[in-house]
Amino acid sequence: MQNSIIGRKEEIALLEKYMSSNHSEFIAIYGRRRVGKTFLIRQYFQNQFAFDMTGIIEGKKAEQMTAFGHALKQYGYKGRKPATWLDAFFALRGLLEQKLEQGKPCVVFIDEMPCLDTPKSGFVHALGHFWNSWAAWQAEIKLIVCGSATSWMVRNIIDNHGGLHDRVTHEIALKPFTLSETEEYFQSFGFPWSRLSVLHTYMAVGGVPYYLSLFNPDESPAQGIDRLFFSENGELQKEYRRLFASLFRNPEPYLAVIKLLAAKPSGMTREEIREQLGGNNNGHLGDLLTDLVYCDFLRKYKVREKKVKTNSSIYKLVDFYTLFYHSFIGKASMNTSYWTRLQGTPIVNTWLGLAYERVCMAHVSQIKRALGIGGVVTEAYSWRSKDSEHPAQIDLLIERADKMINLCEIKYSETEYSLSQEEYLNIGRRVESFRAAIQTHYGIVPTLITTFGLSRGMYADSIHASVVLDDLYSE
Repeated sequence: MQNSIIGRKEEIALLEKYMSSNHSEFIAIYGRRRVGKTFLIRQYFQNQFAFDMTGIIEGKKAEQMTAFGHALKQYGYKGRKPATWLDAFFALRGLLEQKLEQGKPCVVFIDEMPCLDTPKSGFVHALGHFWNSWAAWQAEIKLIVCGSATSWMVRNIIDNHGGLHDRVTHEIALKPFTLSETEEYFQSFGFPWSRLSVLHTYMAVGGVPYYLSLFNPDESPAQGIDRLFFSENGELQKEYRRLFASLFRNPEPYLAVIKLLAAKPSGMTREEIREQLGGNNNGHLGDLLTDLVYCDFLRKYKVREKKVKTNSSIYKLVDFYTLFYHSFIGKASMNTSYWTRLQGTPIVNTWLGLAYERVCMAHVSQIKRALGIGGVVTEAYSWRSKDSEHPAQIDLLIERADKMINLCEIKYSETEYSLSQEEYLNIGRRVESFRAAIQTHYGIVPTLITTFGLSRGMYADSIHASVVLDDLYSE
């Protein structure tokens, strides 16, 4: 049942726990499009459901009702076609009552649930009535609802303030694969790639299983990227607008935020975003940013500002596919060898450095384990000085409960990294600027994160904490 599922060990353990509980379960699963939500549930349960159905993307109410009615018939329902959602869920109740007599768990799976909630359809109210009036009291009922429109799932199901308030028993936010899971995925299909090759692929598309499935083992990562992004009918070239259209009913405001942050790798505060976009609707902007964080496009980091003791926040675009698209697709001609020919050029080398920083920031737990602080309570954040005379920025700091701070310098290199005198002195200056700005009494540990470690040299011994690419592949 589970052998065909790559990674997802934590999620599988949770599902096993929830399925063996002695009470009803209402489980909400959400995550970005293509991340593998449906695959996980269908593979785990091997399609052994008491009832399942999938909402129709962009379908009208009549089409959704028809799809629900057909699903009921497939599972043995013999009554009339439901005319309303209240009728539909009452019919589902009757169907499940017959199955409950067998004394086995009744798993109900409703996929792409946001699609069912068409305007004025009453879907959410009917779902709430179904759960509150009957399903919640049936110990064998395990209701699993799923959707890519993460903001809808959170607002209407998880954080519902009406009939479904506090009714969800568990939520699972399905994330893209880590580097380790991505390597496991490629190995399961016989890819002969090195960890550096896997890293290069991850930098371009992240750990989204569907995107990874488009690569071929007889190609190099660069050849695969050329085919998927830069050929005339490249599948990932066309994915961009589909992605946002599937997540948001009005995608244009979200695309404006994405485009703005794509041009600012260091991130922006909410106020900076508002000023750049224009307008004064701070509440609406807050909702947009929250939606994009929920969908794993943005990450919200606490940031220490100069002479400010309280924490503010900075938003960074962290979705690898979206970043790669904005970095190269709009600027490139459709040439099937474009990316291969671009290798080794300054524009790609700069991108590799920035992309490796983002990979590291997505693997903080692995970095902590490599540093021997996996069990220490920590907080990861960014810092930037507003001192115009001596500007400084640190992308990753790990503040620890044992009153130490790891100040992380992230360097991409395809060989051992050589620490020059200039960089050694720059690290020292950043440490002192940071210490003075936040007036901390914590110990500060300069930490170098590289791909293949430090080469021997005069300044290498001054770095007492280091992390390499292999460490990022730990589970």
